[in-house]
Amino acid sequence: MGVVSSLGDELEPFFDGLCAGRSGVGPIEAFDCAGWSTRIAGEVKDFAPGDLVSKKMARRLDRSIMFTLVAGKKALLDGGLPVDLR
Repeated sequence: MGVVSSLGDELEPFFDGLCAGRSGVGPIEAFDCAGWSTRIAGEVKDFAPGDLVSKKMARRLDRSIMFTLVAGKKALLDGGLPVDLR
């Protein structure tokens, strides 16, 4: 199972957070939200794609697309299927 969420980007911390009833929603820290009406969000913090996405590709991808790509590759790896890690 591949997961990238505000509770964690690895299966164990994500599952532990769910079982403990943590929400993952809190004050926005990624940018200055003073001009916005909303000040809370479910941010993915301390995310690093590691070897699952090349540095060149990571520079080109939108952050949300990178979450999807990494979660998908983690799911394939957990399922024992071949994954192109380039």
